[in-house]
Amino acid sequence: MSRLLAYIALRPSDALWAVAIGLVAFVLPFAITNGYYINLFILVCLYAGMASAWNILGGMAGQFSLGHTAFFGTGAYTSTLLYVYGGVSPWLGLVAGGLLSMLFAVIIALPAFRMRGVFFAMATLAFGETIRIVLIFSRKFVDMPYGVAINWEPGFARMIFSDASSYALLASSFMVLVTLVAFVISRSYVGAYLRAIRDSEEAAVASGVPMRRYKMLALLVSAFFTSAGGTLLAQYVLYIEPTTVFNIGFSVDLPLMTLLGGVGTVAGPLLGAAIALPLRDILLELFGSAAAGMHLVVYGVVLIVIVIVLPEGLIGGVQKLARAVRRPRGERARAGEASASAEQGGDGDA
Repeated sequence: MSRLLAYIALRPSDALWAVAIGLVAFVLPFAITNGYYINLFILVCLYAGMASAWNILGGMAGQFSLGHTAFFGTGAYTSTLLYVYGGVSPWLGLVAGGLLSMLFAVIIALPAFRMRGVFFAMATLAFGETIRIVLIFSRKFVDMPYGVAINWEPGFARMIFSDASSYALLASSFMVLVTLVAFVISRSYVGAYLRAIRDSEEAAVASGVPMRRYKMLALLVSAFFTSAGGTLLAQYVLYIEPTTVFNIGFSVDLPLMTLLGGVGTVAGPLLGAAIALPLRDILLELFGSAAAGMHLVVYGVVLIVIVIVLPEGLIGGVQKLARAVRRPRGERARAGEASASAEQGGDGDA
């Protein structure tokens, strides 16, 4: 760990980001009083944390997973079953679910890391669906209801709170923790190795990067924090069922939020979650009663347009604009002259 921290590269803008995220995470939970907005804040923080966890694997390492619902559902079910039937504190259940998810991650990695691109994505997607189907059919042999409800008994040890601000503070702390881990990884030599693997696995191996070790590290960290998010969300809604926690839509939401904000960046998943979830709620309110399902169509079209217009995400678009503004006027003029000359040359050739 000391070796990891020793190579972190800090930038002047990091302090501004830290202050901004800290204000959002630890001031807003006490400033928001409206029930709807505090609920939306909690969900945004939880999804932002899990999108950041996905980004460690899918953005930094380039392993585009569509199976993170397996880890999310494992965390939700492990902690809930241990608490409801065994009286185990959800805090311990969170750790147990995370460790079980890491075991599943190793099982996924053995065959899936031999695949690339869409084949890797399909393999992870199949694993998540397999766990959901196995869980549903296991009820034939295990006396367990389809849905499991958690009794509302407030208490810190039970991870159940009587006021929404406590849930909001817990969710925002989760978001900050995962973001901090992603930041440390991104700015250390581990992040450099992961980006090398993402850009070209052959070149990374030829350069001496232990590819399997660092792909596995990214997957394990991503699986653990996604599982922790499942536990937190289960303790917030106090109810789980296979179709909900092993929903394929969850596996699609995390990549979409990351792509929207800026894949491979630390702040991208936070920004993507802060835009995607409120946008979905707004569209649901506009179209939900008039045309069922229309909000999902509009939501998908809006996200597709944003991704096409800004392929590097909103963070990448802002960075590109900032670089263009900072360019000296003379350099921009020379670039324009060069472009005009090239066009004239092309016309002449034609």
